[in-house]
Amino acid sequence: MPLVFAIIVAAASQFLVGYNTGVMNSPSKVVFPGHSTLSWSLAVAAFAVGGPFGALVGGKMADQRGRRGALLIDTWTFLLGGIIQVFALDMVTIIISRLIIGFASGYSSVLVPIYLGELAPPTLRGMLGTITQFAMVLGILVSNLLAFPLATDDKWRLLFAVTPAIAISQLLLAPFLLESPRWLLGRDSKSLKARYIIKRLRGLRYDHEVETEVGHFMMGGVAQRQGQTSQIAVLREMWGQSKTRLLLCSSLVLQMAQQFSGINAVFYYSTAFFEGVIEDPLVGTTIVGAVNVLATYAVLFLMDRCGRKTLILWSSAGMFFSCIVIVLSLLGHLSNMFALVAVNVYVIFFEFGLGPIPWLVVAEMFSGQYVAAAMGISSQVNWACNFIVGLIFPTMNEKLGAYSFAPFAVVLLLTFVFAATILPETQGSSPEEL
Repeated sequence: MPLVFAIIVAAASQFLVGYNTGVMNSPSKVVFPGHSTLSWSLAVAAFAVGGPFGALVGGKMADQRGRRGALLIDTWTFLLGGIIQVFALDMVTIIISRLIIGFASGYSSVLVPIYLGELAPPTLRGMLGTITQFAMVLGILVSNLLAFPLATDDKWRLLFAVTPAIAISQLLLAPFLLESPRWLLGRDSKSLKARYIIKRLRGLRYDHEVETEVGHFMMGGVAQRQGQTSQIAVLREMWGQSKTRLLLCSSLVLQMAQQFSGINAVFYYSTAFFEGVIEDPLVGTTIVGAVNVLATYAVLFLMDRCGRKTLILWSSAGMFFSCIVIVLSLLGHLSNMFALVAVNVYVIFFEFGLGPIPWLVVAEMFSGQYVAAAMGISSQVNWACNFIVGLIFPTMNEKLGAYSFAPFAVVLLLTFVFAATILPETQGSSPEEL
């Protein structure tokens, strides 16, 4: 049960990340009507402005305050941002609230994997990683579904109220949260509290079994402490070696490709995009959210059967041709139904490759002393590109019209070429072999 509560609270944070990714998609016409395109773009993009700062602070707070303490700070931050958003007086207040929620989301994206990875037994870590991903895509889908009854002139504040409501629920469950045994043992190798928590988490009965688990946690803690050198110093060391420089560049290129492929243009603005394409744009947005959930589940069966490079090639190629079909449909050469189908195929191919793999390969490319720094800089680049797409897509959509997905097609074509010619295959290879 202690592990179950930890999963619920942590997954709820990831659910809020997904929910707040999609919640601004539908109510643009009912939240303070008459606002400019720029002000709404800033409100959407502010989420991604706060993200990298949260990611930067999350890891530090996890080390200073403990995983449990850091999680509670994250929950309070979600609550603060959510309350400000619910009682917003104007678009400026909405932008401020999105900045705070974005900070909490970036914080969560770093903290939750650390926390669950340290609590869960090795046999459950893959499944728990999947649960957090599912929580995110479910959050997006729920934001779409709730928009049907709540994205109205008099109920849009209830749509935003989901964030503080879930944060309050997390706080109510906080007494059941356990601290990470690894963090406790890192501060005191003789910690009795850590041993008590291990006993509860693993359901152990005998002291010698507990001490065996303590040994496993301590070995992991040594590797972790070796990776806590200054991030800038580690990045300089990586850049100074030709082999690790290629791996670092590959990791960053994949992060940029993930965001500049335009996926968050779909999650942020699909309702606006579907206007004129189908009768009820919100239906199209909800279908996309449901397809995203199903695709996330389906990819579990492919991830260990196909190489990472192969999946990136298929993903970028499938998304590229989907973009072409979308443009042709918007130009009138194909029916509008083709545009709806193409957007869903685009999302499916994203989840098969460019969605999970840019994060997965970081852990596979780099050894223990480099992986933390590589993950940190990758997260910063990802959030920065996320911000750019969120800010400029409404203007792109207005200026380019039917060709709004053409720039994404160019990025995807370049990604395919990069993957085919430069990207190393990481599956089945150790960092040393790479």
